[in-house]
Amino acid sequence: MALYEHVFLARQDLAQAQVDAMAQAATEIVTGHQGRVTKTENWGLRSLAYRIAKNRKAHYVMLEIDAPGDTVAELERQASINEDIIRYMTVRVDEAEAGPSVMMRKQERDRERRADREGRDGGRDGGRDGRDSGRDGAPRPRRDEENA
Repeated sequence: MALYEHVFLARQDLAQAQVDAMAQAATEIVTGHQGRVTKTENWGLRSLAYRIAKNRKAHYVMLEIDAPGDTVAELERQASINEDIIRYMTVRVDEAEAGPSVMMRKQERDRERRADREGRDGGRDGGRDGRDSGRDGAPRPRRDEENA
């Protein structure tokens, strides 16, 4: 059997439970055709580079599959029929990736950076240091007064 990565994009207006049910249905298709799903990752609701079928965002789901080729053909056939799936792609890989995928590692790094930034700012809102920005109604000095 060969190893595949199958990624599908589900419509933005679906609930997370519906997306999880779609991933479970894909898993059942694979297991029903003598294959197995080694890993399922939900990458969440992400922005698209361009509109697809009037959607600006989509739920991304990735499945690592160990199955024969006819199983993948059936999985892609079912994905093309399902109108909640706006795009899908299956790629054959030489070996399964150990641990989380690149997308999941990127999300974890982003979370760590946000936590570091919040700790560095002392928990202040947006890193503002409390200086007067002129938004409180006080008149701002004119340019020639600033330079004097």
